[in-house]
Amino acid sequence: MNYKKKAAALVLAATSLGVNASFAEVSANVSVTNNYIWRGLTQTRNEAAVQGGIDFASDSGFYVGTWASNVSYASEDNFSYEHDIYFGFSGEAGSVSYDVGYLYYNYDDAAEFDFGEVYGSLGVGGFSATLYVLANTEAEEGDDQDFGAGEAFYASLDYGFEVGNGFEIGLHAGYHDGDFNEAFNGVPDSYVDYNFSISKGDFSFMITDTDLDDVEIDPILSDLGVVDYLDNDEMKFVVSWGMTIQ
Repeated sequence: MNYKKKAAALVLAATSLGVNASFAEVSANVSVTNNYIWRGLTQTRNEAAVQGGIDFASDSGFYVGTWASNVSYASEDNFSYEHDIYFGFSGEAGSVSYDVGYLYYNYDDAAEFDFGEVYGSLGVGGFSATLYVLANTEAEEGDDQDFGAGEAFYASLDYGFEVGNGFEIGLHAGYHDGDFNEAFNGVPDSYVDYNFSISKGDFSFMITDTDLDDVEIDPILSDLGVVDYLDNDEMKFVVSWGMTIQ
């Protein structure tokens, strides 16, 4: 769930950094991180994740892929997986790179919250702007959880540049809005996230934060041992290693 590694996102990043990006028909990726962050929020209760995927991309710009990660949410016993499927079309028009597609997030039965988004992105130089819009949900907790298309969105701005010796810097700011966010993430329906990252080769380091307050635990639940595993109000430091196999 960018910190999702879509094939098109990698192409856009390479283009914005001035890297000669060439498609291989099929590629695989694998990564290990001390914390899976999605739109500023931990998806693993601030614990480690092992992730990987397979992508196919054609010279026409069409791509399709799948990606998976372990996830765990607020409840100590709620361990789950995330399995994503996506497809889209990316390319360039002069100095502008573009990417449009559909992304489906699939979880096991414990999560009860599969959903899909449509997205579009434009990049110029080191800058890119991306918009994700909720397309459909398959929540399993009644009609009050059945959110319609367009009832949530995520918009982000990113800037990446090289600083020499193989180091790359990334700056990101995003805004998430909509009632679906509260149902899925357990946070208010709108918030801002931002991060700074530095990477070299297969390694990356990120500092990430949001404008959210901490989760308030009901005193009765607190007496039963329920604690806040999310720390949404805390700055997080993420170290990751990943590689692509072509």
